[in-house]
This record gives sequence, structure tokens and C-alpha cells, in this order.
Amino acid sequence: MFFGKVTEYRGARQMTNPVVDVIVGASGVERDPSRVGRVVPIYPASGKAGFTSWEIGGFVEESLRRAGELTDPLDDLLRQRHDLVTRSVAFTGIHAPSDLADVPPARRRLVFDEFLRLQLLLALRRSRIEREALGIQHVISPADLDIPPGGLSDDSHPLVHRFLAGHRFELTGAQRRALSAIFTDLASPRPMHRLLQGDVGSGKTVVALTAMLAVVDGGHQAALMAPTEVLAEQHVASLRADLEGLTIADPRVLGGVRPVTVQLLAGKLKAPERRRAIEAIGRGDVDIVVGTHALITDDVKFRSLGLVVIDEQHRFGVEQRSALRDKGRESSGALRDPDLLVMTATPIPRTAALVLFGDLDSTILDELPSGRRPITTAWAKSGDEEAVAWEKVRSEVAAGHRAFVVCPLVEGSEKIEAASAVAERDRLASHELSGLNVGLLHGQMKDVEKEMTMERFRRGDLDVLVATTVIEVGVDIPEATVMIIEDAWRFGIAQLHQLRGRVGRSSLESFCYLFGEPSTADGATRLEALVASHDGFYLAEVDLELRGEGTLLGARQRGRSDLKLASLARDGELLLLAREVANDLVAASVNLSDHPELIEELRLFVDEEEAAFLFKS
Repeated sequence: MFFGKVTEYRGARQMTNPVVDVIVGASGVERDPSRVGRVVPIYPASGKAGFTSWEIGGFVEESLRRAGELTDPLDDLLRQRHDLVTRSVAFTGIHAPSDLADVPPARRRLVFDEFLRLQLLLALRRSRIEREALGIQHVISPADLDIPPGGLSDDSHPLVHRFLAGHRFELTGAQRRALSAIFTDLASPRPMHRLLQGDVGSGKTVVALTAMLAVVDGGHQAALMAPTEVLAEQHVASLRADLEGLTIADPRVLGGVRPVTVQLLAGKLKAPERRRAIEAIGRGDVDIVVGTHALITDDVKFRSLGLVVIDEQHRFGVEQRSALRDKGRESSGALRDPDLLVMTATPIPRTAALVLFGDLDSTILDELPSGRRPITTAWAKSGDEEAVAWEKVRSEVAAGHRAFVVCPLVEGSEKIEAASAVAERDRLASHELSGLNVGLLHGQMKDVEKEMTMERFRRGDLDVLVATTVIEVGVDIPEATVMIIEDAWRFGIAQLHQLRGRVGRSSLESFCYLFGEPSTADGATRLEALVASHDGFYLAEVDLELRGEGTLLGARQRGRSDLKLASLARDGELLLLAREVANDLVAASVNLSDHPELIEELRLFVDEEEAAFLFKS
């Protein structure tokens, strides 16, 4: 019997590389009937290695026969409670099912096992932190969160009280809930390990700054780590503007009071400037340090680091986050870990968050500040629709507003027919946007040029800014009301959502236009999803469906602990079950001492280097 896809070649039917099931051999002897006409497993064959799916199936079958009954790390009671078959039944059902009905329960057990291994590692790490790590117990006043803008305030009040009383926006309900949870963590003797997720424009920075001020008020320092110098500089400018006029008691200075200080620490600082900054940080003259990887170099020492905030955390490795936390422990005198707040503006599907950040407490900002309007989003599919978009840019500029035009590349490429920011800026200035002041911003410009360009755009000297994705995060220009994204289908959903979020940052009505005809069905799906929804978490789920979890997990999933069978998109229910079981097992038996088979399994699947990596953060 031959199994394969039937095609035609020169008028004759053919099968390329079929699977062959021998029923009667050359000697005329019939094969064992039980081995004929059965469900056949398909394995990834390799012509290079000279293995066929049929041969691999034979090896697997022989391995299962020799292995006999497999050790099962889960007891009968737990399996029965959660409707899980044994390991032996699972491996037989997935590799050599007697009927296709054997496959789903087999897959369910093996998917559960993959998730359980990951969740056990996260639960063990969390348990270790809770048992062994010593944090700084900050004196916190939750009542300060109830102060509205313009509320009564004087120098006798805590920094948080004074900051919120002088802030231009009242906290949203989501911000208040997030800060309440963070304040509870800060008041605890255990170090905070919290993930703060928020959609574009939901006010994560205000939450982080409020938490930092609570720590500074107790005589400690805070560090904000950003992935790029551009974003770090924007944070410094924003923080200094928000903190203007705020003072803190300091007996070392004349008068006993000084302004709350924010210091940039980035690679661009010249040697004398950097040296002075590091000395000030070491003396405790700096309250909030904002930087890139420069924060974790050996020469940077804090006087008393109380809180570490990681912005856009997915761009940092675990090693970098760990190095910054170690600095805090060294600088505390009592060897206490600083509190850790991890922020991301890229919404993560719930299932992915449980794998990526299962050891962190999670808080979600799901409200926009009052007065914000949804951004009108349209996909311009024709020249006429594009002309409407350019006319909208002109009318918004005439009303005193500003516009972004985003291009995928800095310079033209023969291989990729994408708009070049450099060429596009020149073209637009002489055609669609002639008569307007059109600026240019891209990653290959010198830092000084970038700063000057952004400052001119903020002031309104530039009407339109043609840019690459260098503006993807952190740029906050309230007067910007129009965003045009050229060749939009070349960007991922998360990136498109971030770019769109550069407008609509005030009460002004804002617009986003997507240009370009996708070359793939996935490209069209991305653009349709963006037009249909402003919900970053919904868009993240669409993204997960399109891309799969491989690219999403990134460096968090390494080596043999990669998901082989499990799917975050399809198996969310099993992930939640595995998390529940893992937490129960670790809670009932510290370090899984009552479950030697599980310990052995983790050792088998996670080598020493990887275990050290997982337990770093």
C-alpha cells in the first residue's frame, strides 16, 4: 500500500516520496495484519540525513517497546482530578495510536507536561525570592493617592501628595489601582517584583514616577532603565518637566532643601560630565537616575538604590536586569534588594505573560486618561484615498497641529521596494506637502541632530516630521494629530499600534492613515485588525495567532525548554491548569523535596547554565 499525495506528470498519475506499507513480502508471506492499515505517524523526514518518516517511526516504536512502562512524576490522584492520562498512555497515543481518538488525550497530557516544567521553574524562583530575598520596607501613605490636581499641598506633605496635587491630570481608576498594589509591595519587607502592562497612552510613566517619588521620600534613589538613548533623553525631559518646583529635605545643602534631581546616564556623555554624574549618584545627590545599559557598568555606584524601573523590558536581557538589581543590593548597606517594577507598552497576551513573566505579579492599566478620544484609523487603498490623507495633514497643520509620516527604511534598497525616509522627505516637501516645514528624523543621525529636530518639532518650527521607527515609543507631542504610515503592511501589529499611539495624546481629534498594498494575506489581516480595534491586548492576541509564539518568547525560552507541542494560542486552558498545579506543588513541598521524579525531570530538561539563567531575574 502506498500513502502520499497524488499528482499528475505528463498525463500520468504519480506519488512523490510515498510511504510504503508492505502487506505481502517478496516471499509471498503476509505481514502481521495488526501492522497493516493502521494510523501512521508523520515525522519531519530529512533527505540530507537520509532518514524517512517511515524509518523514524520504526525507531520510535522500538524505543517505546524497549522502554516499557514509563515513570510518571504525577500521582494517580492528581491525574484523575485533572483528567490526565499516564505518561505511557500519552507517548503511545501520540506515536502509535490504535485509533485517532487516542491522540487528543495523549496530546493534552504532553502539552500539560511542557507547561508544567516551565511553571514549576517560575514557581520555584518566586518561592525562593519570597523566602530568601530581603527588601526595603518603605514608609508609605496610601491616602496620598486620593489628592486631586489643585488639592491643598505644602512642603510639609510627602512628595507623592505634592506631585499629584500639582499634576495636570487626575489619576485614572486603573492608575489608582496599580499604585495601590505597588504601594502595598513597597511597604512589604519583601522586594517587589511587579509587571506593569498598559496600552499606548494609558499613563504608565506617571505610575512609575509616583512610585519613584515614594521611594525618594524615604531617602532612597530610583533608577529608570530605557532601551535607547533617545527614549532615555525623552524620559529625562518629561520627568524634569513633571517634577519642576518639587523639593526635598537635605541637611547637607544650604537651607536644608533642594530640588528633586533627575540625572541622565548614557553613552553619549563626555568623560568629565560622566565622571561628575557618577560622583553625584554615589554621594546621593541624585534622586532619579535615567539611563541605558550605561547604568550597569562597573563604575556606577548608588548610595541607596530603592527602586528599579525597567521600561520596554522585552528589549533587555535577564542578565542586564539582574546586574542592576545586584547594584542595588550592594549599595543598600544591609544587602537588601531594591524593588523591581517592569513596564511594557507592548501588550502581551495573557497566556504569553504567564510563560514570560509567571514569576511577577501583574498589573494592567486598562483605562485612558479622561478627555482622550479614539484615533480614527483608515487604510488608504487607492491614490484618491491617499490624497484625502495628505489633505488632512494640510488642514490639521493649518489648524496649528502637527503630523508624522513614518517610513520603513532610512535609505532606499533595491531588494526591498519600501519608501526611504530620506528620499520621501525631499519628495513630500516638493509635492504633497509643498509649502509646509517638513523635518527628518532617523536612527543614523547624530544625537545632537536628533535632539535639535525633536525640539523644533515640539516648538512647532516643523509642521511635519518624516521619520523611521525611532519614534515608536516614548515620543509625546500633544499637538500631533495625524499619523501616516507608508508601506504599513511591512510593520508588525505591535509596532503599528505603538506608532499610531504617537498621536491622540490630548483631547484633540486625531487620525492615522495606513498606506500600501500588502503582498501577503497576513499583511492585509494586520492592517484590517488595526483599523477595527484600538485595544492593544486584542491586537496582541491577533498577533499571536499570526506569528505563533516562537518569535514572541524570544530569549526567555532557550534550549530544550522550548515549546515543542504546546501552543499558547490554542492551549491557554492547559497553561492555567499547569500554573495552578505548579503553585500547589511548590507551596506544599519547598524545593519539590517530596517529588524526586519532578526534580529529576527538571534537571533533564534544563541544564545548569539555563537554570542559572532562569533564576537570575
